[in-house]
Amino acid sequence: MEPFTVASSVASTVPPQSATEISRPKVYRPVLMVFLSSLIIVVALTFNLPNAAKAEEPSQTKATIEGRVQELIPEIDAYITSGMKGFDIPGLAIGIVANNRLIYAKGFGVRSKSNGLPVDTRTVFQIGSTTKAFLTATMAIMVDRGKLRWDDRVVDLYPEFRLKDPWVTREFRVFDLAAQRSGLPPLVNDILVMLNFKEPELIRSLGHVEPVSSFRTTFSYTNITHLLASRIVAKAAGASDWNAVLQKELLDPLGMRDSTYKAEAIEAAPNHAMGHHWTPEGTTEVPFTPIFPYRMAGAGDINSNVEDMARWVRMQLGNGTFDGRRIVSSENLAYTRMPKVALTGQVFYDLGWYNYLTPNGNILWHDGDALSFGSFVGLVPDKNIGIIILTNETNVTAPNSLGAWVLDRILGNAKHDNVAESLKNAKANFEQTAKLFAKPSNPRPFPPLAPLTGNFVNSSFGKAVLTLKDDALVIEVQATGAKFKLVPWDGDIFMATLMATGQFGPIVDLHFMTKGFAQFQMDKDGKLNLLRLSTADGQAYEFRRE
Repeated sequence: MEPFTVASSVASTVPPQSATEISRPKVYRPVLMVFLSSLIIVVALTFNLPNAAKAEEPSQTKATIEGRVQELIPEIDAYITSGMKGFDIPGLAIGIVANNRLIYAKGFGVRSKSNGLPVDTRTVFQIGSTTKAFLTATMAIMVDRGKLRWDDRVVDLYPEFRLKDPWVTREFRVFDLAAQRSGLPPLVNDILVMLNFKEPELIRSLGHVEPVSSFRTTFSYTNITHLLASRIVAKAAGASDWNAVLQKELLDPLGMRDSTYKAEAIEAAPNHAMGHHWTPEGTTEVPFTPIFPYRMAGAGDINSNVEDMARWVRMQLGNGTFDGRRIVSSENLAYTRMPKVALTGQVFYDLGWYNYLTPNGNILWHDGDALSFGSFVGLVPDKNIGIIILTNETNVTAPNSLGAWVLDRILGNAKHDNVAESLKNAKANFEQTAKLFAKPSNPRPFPPLAPLTGNFVNSSFGKAVLTLKDDALVIEVQATGAKFKLVPWDGDIFMATLMATGQFGPIVDLHFMTKGFAQFQMDKDGKLNLLRLSTADGQAYEFRRE
């Protein structure tokens, strides 16, 4: 992600060019494409399943999925190696599950560019928004136990919950929290996550946001609604937080011993990858921060590896059972896979999963972007196939493209070079971002800076103090100590850049929500008492001078 540079509305989604193509909505992030699935990112997945009848048919020597995978291993290895080179991915791990077994698992590349240690199947990565399916599974478990109902009113469970529209506040149900159809802007207020606002403040901030579409009508990917879902699950379970529920109800029963949910835990793991930030010129290693994704709870805070994730996939393909033990009822697990909002005529969002309907069955999948890690989990329940791809690079669609390609090959569908197409799109988006923030060749005169200083307040950010330091303006958010430097850009418009002070140094390295624009505006009395901070997709925060 990048403060002041988040995804635009998915109303701009471009439908697939043909019935053989599935595309995650094109989200234009002029400063950077990322998760926080997060974060939301540009994804172009091409599953050629509707053409399966015309595609390559497995012969008798390829009668089983396991046999098919074994035959494809040299081709899979070669395509992954090529894709890693194109995207400059330092390290990657892949796992393929079929017939309730991890039938293929392998590590490629290195855990970090600095140490050069090899990735293997137990190397721990951040999995980003693929965590969301874990969250909805815990919701299903609470419904199994009678602790929740899918249609419970959220305001009855969390009385502090408020949205701008009182009717939507009253009608918002438990299932709406993870259905990505709230009517709120995409990635709403994720900037506050990056600036280390606490969970209650993040949830409260939703009440100050103007909706961008009608409730339950349009896909709009958000993360903070999942924080509230996490809190509601924890309360229903009588637990201290959602991670405690995750540990007790999923990680322990599934034997996911290497999976954790804190920055300290992944750093302490002897075999862990370091994250890397992507640019067209190559990737750069970045440090961990306890802020992101670990303030996200069920929206994206899990660390895991291929062997552990294979256990999770086995439970999903087993419709809620694992090694003969019932983890979650098949009925309520199936509820998490029911379409809730359409992206296209074939692609829907369920609860923690994208759902692609094809003549050959449903493809369930989700990707994760932990800003310096990227992941992909895909399931074909009717074929009893699952795939996991974990990388230590910003998700600019490489994991998605590789995952789609591998599934196509396993299922015998026509070849399509997803990686080449995704790399082209990633570079184009990067160039678009650079143009957005390029300094004007003939900027308008800048106003005097000293008179602009003072104390400001915003309903979501709280108080902020604007001072003049070394011929530049600096605005400090009092609640967290985050500071943005405002540099004259064009007349009364300033470029706002997050400063690498204190705990925010690693956040700056992640390049999400770190740049935007600020503009001083006149109030009704004709005085420059308004300061408007804007994200690249149009989200804006108005600060008023006290």
